[in-house]
Amino acid sequence: MTETIINREHKDRLFTILFGRSENKAWALELYNAMNGSHYDNLDDIEVTTMEDTLYMGMKNDASFILNEYMNVYEQQSTYNPNMPIRQLMYSGRLYDKYIKTHHLSIYGKRVLPIPIPKLVVFYNGIDKDVEDEQYLYLADCFSNKEKGKEEDITVRVKMVNINHGHNKGLLESCKPLAEYSKLIDMIRYNQKELRLEMGDAVDKAIDDMPRESVIYSFLDGHRSEVKMSCLTEYDEAATMEYLKNEAREEGREEGREETLRTLVKKKIAKGKSIETIADEMEVAVDEIRDLYDELCPEDLVK
Repeated sequence: MTETIINREHKDRLFTILFGRSENKAWALELYNAMNGSHYDNLDDIEVTTMEDTLYMGMKNDASFILNEYMNVYEQQSTYNPNMPIRQLMYSGRLYDKYIKTHHLSIYGKRVLPIPIPKLVVFYNGIDKDVEDEQYLYLADCFSNKEKGKEEDITVRVKMVNINHGHNKGLLESCKPLAEYSKLIDMIRYNQKELRLEMGDAVDKAIDDMPRESVIYSFLDGHRSEVKMSCLTEYDEAATMEYLKNEAREEGREEGREETLRTLVKKKIAKGKSIETIADEMEVAVDEIRDLYDELCPEDLVK
């Protein structure tokens, strides 16, 4: 089969490729229906709003779309992240700003604006076996000095759904693309861990071993290079972040952590990424990246 290669300045996650792009609206619609118990079938009803960092203020999310007056913001995580309410709050703010501008609305008038209702979801497919089928993450849990009896002025709730094998069977049965994506990730991990294949070979074998009648097979096979790149980017970073966390927790070797962090930041600076984008991708505080960013002289690195 002739391989289709898409030339993009940034690299999407595999979840974004499958559920966050306009060409795969049907799968996004199927995922929405599975999550909400609905039966929508008109692809024209979906307005894809996934942000691309090269186009929108240095920020990108995994998948978002508006349907039935809901703004659905879907994120995929291979590591447990209790800070997702903060990230989803930031994504939502950008998406509402984009929505208001795109629809030529004014926030300064006397009329209440009819904006879509946010539905914030994280699909977890990491290896932590203690993650429940479903749970909610709250922005309030992130506040550093919350007074008893005092209500915060901003509330955010994010639903986290475990899509690993053995979890949320009903959801996966209702959405074949999501079930096949989950299975593909399992196969890739097996090929790496048990067969000791490099990531690119692990992805190739996983795609080759998929049943040809799988909903997502033809797309993955036709976009094989991009699929492999998305997995390399995501899981190399996930593995590195896990290494950093374990090292800091178990051995406290801060010097080794800083060196690894420096190497990753240096590579991302060379790709022209902003401080905020680097911090978001690596799940590290912006202030921690800022010092390294200034120290590493980006003007010299990008030459």
